[in-house]
This record gives sequence, structure tokens and C-alpha cells, in this order.
Amino acid sequence: MLSDIRPAIVSTVLFTALLGLGYPLAITGIAKVAFPYQAEGSLVRDGSGKIVGSALIAQPFAKDEYLHPRPSAAGSNGYDASGSSGSNYGPLNPDLAKRIKGDAANLRASTGHEEIPDDAITTSASGLDPDISPAYALLQADRIAKARGVSPEQVRKIISDHVGAPTLGFLGQPHVNVLMTNRALDTAAPKSTPKAS
Repeated sequence: MLSDIRPAIVSTVLFTALLGLGYPLAITGIAKVAFPYQAEGSLVRDGSGKIVGSALIAQPFAKDEYLHPRPSAAGSNGYDASGSSGSNYGPLNPDLAKRIKGDAANLRASTGHEEIPDDAITTSASGLDPDISPAYALLQADRIAKARGVSPEQVRKIISDHVGAPTLGFLGQPHVNVLMTNRALDTAAPKSTPKAS
């Protein structure tokens, strides 16, 4: 009986070591050498080296001078990377319909635009989508310009400069990374402070 079990035990230990340890360590090592930025989580740092976020994970921006991300249902308050998920509401759920209708009405009232991009009022499957559509980004340009004390054209130019193309030119849609664009806004169009009288 031992002669029958021994090959199974040896195979289990061997393949666990090879595929459970060796392969992941080799791939991690290759990734750290070939793609160090991505392998470390695409972390974004400020001028002093402090981590301010990841280019791959949405975070809440609520101030008027910033692009706002898509709504999030991740975690209890949204944008919780440890609770990544959608709301799991079906398209006919009355709570979802009520929230979307309310969000759309608020956005129409605040922007004066009747047309609202879908991603402005719907959550992504993960609740952590770091990108928004160019249409939603440009919809926010007037608010951002007013809050920063700059021209809307300047904000639109910064947004347009940060529109990413679909992967390989055909996978996905053009997109704007919220964190990276907000950092560019802080650099190119810092919020003006009122002069003391």
C-alpha cells in the first residue's frame, strides 16, 4: 500500500513546490525587472516621494477643483479597495433606478447639460474603476475651471491631453485616468487663492 501512496505524495510535494512556489516567484521576479512600476501596483507618488494613490484604483475626489470619478458601491462608503464589488442590483431594481434618476437630476442641475454620460451615474463592476469617459471628464470642466480660477479652455486642454487610447488601439474605449489628470490639474492649473485686501 505504501508503494501506491508514495508516488502520489511525492507528486503532490513536487508540484506544490514547483507550481505553488517556484513559478509564482519566477514570474514575480521577471515582472519586477521587466515592469517595475506595474509590479509594484502602479503607485503614484508626490514630489516628496509620498504615495498618493494608484493609477489602477479609483479614490474619492469630491472637491469642486477636481475631476470626480464614477460612483462606487465598493464597501459601505464606496471606493474601498478591500470591498471591491458592484451593488449587485439588477437593471429593474427600484432602488437602483431611484439612485440613478436622482444622480442624473443632480448632475443636470449642476452642469446645465441635459445629456449625461452613462459612467457619470453608473458604478463599475469593481466599484474601483480609475478611469472615466472623455465625455464625463469634459462635462466637469466648467466646474473645475471656476473652482480653480482658470479658463474652461485651459481645463479642457489638460483633460484632452490625458485621454488614453483603447488598449492596442481597439480594446476598450478612450478613457481619462482621474488621479493622473487631477495631478496634472494641480501642476498646470493650481487653484488660485484670493488676494488679501
